[in-house]
Amino acid sequence: MARGVRKPAVAGYFYEADRERLIQQIEWSIKHELGPKAPQLPKLGAEALGGVAPHAGYMYSGPVAAWIYAALSGFGKPDAFVIVGPNHYGIGAPVAIMKSGAWETPLGRVEIDAELAEEIARSGAAEEDPHAFSREHSIEVQIPFIQYFFGDVKIVPIALWRQTPSASRELGKAIAAALKKRGGRIYVIASSDFNHYEPHDVTVKKDEMAIGKILKLDEAGLFEVASKFDISICGLGPIGVLITAAKELGYNNATLLKHATSGDTSGYRDETVGYASILIHR
Repeated sequence: MARGVRKPAVAGYFYEADRERLIQQIEWSIKHELGPKAPQLPKLGAEALGGVAPHAGYMYSGPVAAWIYAALSGFGKPDAFVIVGPNHYGIGAPVAIMKSGAWETPLGRVEIDAELAEEIARSGAAEEDPHAFSREHSIEVQIPFIQYFFGDVKIVPIALWRQTPSASRELGKAIAAALKKRGGRIYVIASSDFNHYEPHDVTVKKDEMAIGKILKLDEAGLFEVASKFDISICGLGPIGVLITAAKELGYNNATLLKHATSGDTSGYRDETVGYASILIHR
């Protein structure tokens, strides 16, 4: 990683590395039969906190991911995005945050909101560790969507390999406290795919059990059902963080915007991954 700038790790793999091709890929995601069809949807409620977004390759999950950003676009441009994703590689701190610098994509650079990141880190719920993000795609793949839909906004990246209920609650409360202190409009994204590598019908059934708990803002129930029914949600912790923050901030509604599997986009239904866009609002 160049000094202060986190370079793309999965450009050319998860999404197009060329600027114009990437824009075309995002627009393809919007217009896809599974996509929202428009870059801005009518407001669903009075105010939005953020939501759940998938993080697979755009050719698989892009149409589903486009839903959450089109929905948030209807509420207006934020000052910043807090993006909480799983740490797939187990690199670095258990709950890692970047407090300064920028992330680069083919669409340009986005600056880290240093003030907001510092406020979250001050709680002790997250530890500064830029190295933890060196290979992680779960946060990176959200950024081109953010750049396309919202232009120049700042981010706070947070990655978790410690995805326990207690760690999620602690971080969720820290984010909520920081947002209360900061004011303004800040969106929180929980980056997560749902059930992994099972037949389409199995993935749909398992996903629906988990999504049902999220729609009730029941983080304890979500962890319980994922364990009991072996639902391999890679961003269980980040979703728990989002639900906790929502409750702390008085966001009492969750709306499922779109649910699909990789089988819906690829046509291969023997081994699938589930994707969902879920809006948190009031």
